[in-house]
Amino acid sequence: MAVVDVMVNGRTYPVACDDGQEDHLVDLAHYIDKRVAELAKTMGQVGDARLILMASLLIADELSEAVESSETLKQTLEEQREVGENAAEATFATLAGRIENIAARLESS
Repeated sequence: MAVVDVMVNGRTYPVACDDGQEDHLVDLAHYIDKRVAELAKTMGQVGDARLILMASLLIADELSEAVESSETLKQTLEEQREVGENAAEATFATLAGRIENIAARLESS
């Protein structure tokens, strides 16, 4: 298990992570630090805990919207897949009917 020092709002925090996840953890910490910095600009320095809490809530809101959007896209994709399957079935049925008609004409010739 690795320990990575990450910086948020000018403070360093040691955080444990699985081996090989260090770069990902640093990227996540940079994202949080960026959000905290944005909040600090608008709210002022109201304390690390409050800024980190507010940033966490904003990030959780982003995640919630992303999950909702993902679910909507999954539903739309499933609906489109069903429409495509129905269209394919109808096309195959039409082609099968045409082939049967051709075969019947050939047999009667």
